[in-house]
Amino acid sequence: MLNIKIITILGANGNMGCLVSGIFASFGNAKVYMISRDIEKSKQAVQKSTQSVKADSIISNLIPATYDDLKNCLAESDWVFESVTEDLQTKININQLISENVKKGTVISTGTSGLSVNKLSNSFSDEIKKKYVGTHFYNPPYNMILCEVIPTDYTDPELLASVKSYLKDVLYRDVVEVKDTPAFLGNRIGFQFINEALQYAERYRDNGGIDYIDSILGQFTGRSMAPLATTDFVGLDVHRAIVDNIYQNTLDYAHDSFVMPGFVRGLIEEGRLGRKTRCGLYQLNVHADGSKIINVYDIDSKEFRPKEKYNFPFANKMIASFREGDYQKAFFSLVDNQSIEANICLTFLLIYVIYSIFATKEVGEDIKAADRVMASGFNWAPPLSIIDAFGGVSTFKRIALERLDKDYLNRVNLDFIIDSVPASDFDFRRYFKAIQ
Repeated sequence: MLNIKIITILGANGNMGCLVSGIFASFGNAKVYMISRDIEKSKQAVQKSTQSVKADSIISNLIPATYDDLKNCLAESDWVFESVTEDLQTKININQLISENVKKGTVISTGTSGLSVNKLSNSFSDEIKKKYVGTHFYNPPYNMILCEVIPTDYTDPELLASVKSYLKDVLYRDVVEVKDTPAFLGNRIGFQFINEALQYAERYRDNGGIDYIDSILGQFTGRSMAPLATTDFVGLDVHRAIVDNIYQNTLDYAHDSFVMPGFVRGLIEEGRLGRKTRCGLYQLNVHADGSKIINVYDIDSKEFRPKEKYNFPFANKMIASFREGDYQKAFFSLVDNQSIEANICLTFLLIYVIYSIFATKEVGEDIKAADRVMASGFNWAPPLSIIDAFGGVSTFKRIALERLDKDYLNRVNLDFIIDSVPASDFDFRRYFKAIQ
């Protein structure tokens, strides 16, 4: 087991750097140097980090610092965690600073959400490379306990095992080892779904667009937050970095689903990045009397309008069945309904399962990794559990062959992807909420 007493986190003023600092300081009881370019931002990050884990007692473990202090911080540290902006060259530049000052034997990890860990490791000497690994936490890490661990071609196997053990046994992470591929596993699955939902919002903009699609794919479809609200929470700029990276560096059957719609790029160019700028796909307006109104971006008019409350009969039937505890009836009502909205919902559920298993076979440590990353990283219904919800592999496959577009089916090897998958270790019922 690693004995981690002192940690330096670079980019600690960023959202993930700040929140991960709290995890190390609380669960790991480690002294954490929180480094950013501005001491005031580092001090603000200390406060936010403390609040994120709901433990004021850790504030003494969090030390605000700047890059002027880097040499001294690294000289003490047992672990260096890089969490700067999601840009390859920026991270390489930071790695060079780490390389010049880190003490021998220190664990070094990157919190990248999908850049090549092998490429990033090339900043280091052969000796330091052995101690370098990817550790991708999910947001917010206090609630989302997944940590994808990504070894490079040079990572010492003993170091890898020790890092995984520390993350699991000390920081209480659900640790999944994945291959060094664009966006790794959780984000590759999750952002395929989210980006295709954005494409559908653009396609169905006359029906309502953003809030229309979110209402079709809400909590009753097996997720804690609707997909477009999720990417607003993550940040549209972060979304762009992830899907552009996947699109540019992969070429699987779902390649076109990673093309980000132009209206989202327009919002980013205007600085409307989502919840962190209080304006993105959605906009929260708080009036003087304290009342709140959620507005949504209208793709055609390029203006914000009040969020609609849609009434879909298929959703009402599913929710009513969930409340009765009759999940089989709920899924039969979805399959039997031929409305536009029910077809969209069913299509997304089927494609989500198929792509999850496909990606896991390519990237994950075993077939059940798809379930773990989506449950622990997104709080979405695990894909294998959705197969169980539909009645098993043979029933799921029959529905997919009957209902999915023929062009899509011609691009996937459904027999290879679906056949012989095991039952899920998760109960799907805990994810499908009686809430639209």
